[in-house]
Amino acid sequence: MPSHFKKIFQDAYSIDAYGAIVIDKELILKALHVIKNDDGYHFLVDITAIDYLHAKEKKTERFALVYLLRDSHFKNLLTLKTFIDSSLAIESVTSLFKGANWAEREIWDQYGISFKNHPNLKRVLNHKEFIGHPLRKDYPITKGQLCHKTDDLMDEMTPRLKKKGYENNEELMFLNLGPAHPASHGTIRNFVALNGENIVCAVSEIGYLHRGFEKSCENHTYNQIIPYTDRLNYCSAILNNIAFAHSVEGILGVDLPQRAQFIRVIIGELSRVIDHLVCLAAILVDMGGLTNYWYLYNPREAVYHLLSKLTGARLTNSYMRIGGMSHDLYDGFEDDLAVCIKEIEAGMGDTLKLIGHNRIFLDRTQNVGVITKEEAINRGLSGPNLRACGVPYDLRVTEPYYHYETFDFDVAVGSVGDVYDRMMVRFEEIRQSIRIIHQAMKRLPNGAICVEDRAISLPPKKEVYSNIEGLMNQFKLIYEGVKVPPSEYYRAIEAGNGELGFFIISDGSGTPYKIKVRPPCFYAMAALPHIIEGGMISDAVLSLGSLNIIAGELDR
Repeated sequence: MPSHFKKIFQDAYSIDAYGAIVIDKELILKALHVIKNDDGYHFLVDITAIDYLHAKEKKTERFALVYLLRDSHFKNLLTLKTFIDSSLAIESVTSLFKGANWAEREIWDQYGISFKNHPNLKRVLNHKEFIGHPLRKDYPITKGQLCHKTDDLMDEMTPRLKKKGYENNEELMFLNLGPAHPASHGTIRNFVALNGENIVCAVSEIGYLHRGFEKSCENHTYNQIIPYTDRLNYCSAILNNIAFAHSVEGILGVDLPQRAQFIRVIIGELSRVIDHLVCLAAILVDMGGLTNYWYLYNPREAVYHLLSKLTGARLTNSYMRIGGMSHDLYDGFEDDLAVCIKEIEAGMGDTLKLIGHNRIFLDRTQNVGVITKEEAINRGLSGPNLRACGVPYDLRVTEPYYHYETFDFDVAVGSVGDVYDRMMVRFEEIRQSIRIIHQAMKRLPNGAICVEDRAISLPPKKEVYSNIEGLMNQFKLIYEGVKVPPSEYYRAIEAGNGELGFFIISDGSGTPYKIKVRPPCFYAMAALPHIIEGGMISDAVLSLGSLNIIAGELDR
């Protein structure tokens, strides 16, 4: 419990059954001010809402908001909850956390809860003609709504321009970068106001790929959700599998067998490597370095061959299961892995030889797209994008899991927070991931790859085919799903782009009552306009590439 908060609010708060601090909505802004400035919880992880309409245990109000925060050392997680009365309105916290801007817009979009004094409260995932709020429990999941008109985004652009002193827009040129542009790295739209080639003001729009991940989760069992997680950051799909399974296993209170933990480390780090490879290859080709692109992209293709052999799929693997994984490593995996690592190291070495002292590369990346560490923390950046600013926040170190505290590796950090640092941090993280993989392979024990609890893991096929108990066990787990105890729980891992977490509400059944994913790309994309303003169009392309925005994770 934060000491200053406890002293100031005394009897004005309570602790619920799941450890969240519950406080009146009228005190939320003051409470967060104290928690941030006096108790040092500077990092807003995420904000989400809960609709208790169909909850088994009735609440005083239908809706609640949940704020997740980390302290300045990123080691302690704090959950603050407040219930929303029938007015469905609460004070915005954007004055404290700039990262709350899009988070609050998403809540308004999905639940219809409004935020007073928000700078521009409008939809962010659903289109502007959308009627209703799809994450409410009474919204019909089959209802489709088409968009017929584009959004000119001037409702966002004009106020921003006025703040910068531009009353007359005739001297400016307006340009759309995307959503269908090779340098936009996905269905992302950046609307910019130009003075010559300099970006005076920028606005970002997302939602073109929105497919209702969180709504779909409410109608599937926990294991059925795993293929959906593949489609979040599809450049490192297995890390999404791991993050989701890790969160559910935290609620269940199960520890994976040692072999399963080490396999998750090996495959997870390999996924991190290929995620970084595609980021670096894409930004270099945006810069005109096609040779570098192939040096980095071809080794990634070799890894896809390995993953295809291991999981049966190249891109979206669905390899993990709640309580373990679908099957063990195949014979010869270690030899294939060694070949892949050798190709990755060779490709990375060849690339760095070409760009390390290249004047064009250095001029185009150094002191371009700068974001300070204070600004990055306030906007909710994480992963390589935050570490590039000099902040050594890595969940593998600050909140270790799967024995990461026992591995010998370094956390790569930058100093300036520019495009160059974001790229070089990723190059170094590839090296560190390879170090971890080598250590994990040497330490890989024999044994089971799934927990032995038959209420969680499927029985062996020989039991399914040879006795009625095994057949019934399989049927009930497939049909009803893994029964997860009632809880409101958040857990995260260090994914390719930063903190990837899942806030899960379970009602005790085999289907989650609610799931909210905390995608690192969402907060990075929200910060992009701030990063590119004042630079040139060509700089904006590289800044976007260096943030490694993946539209599937961004839109969900």
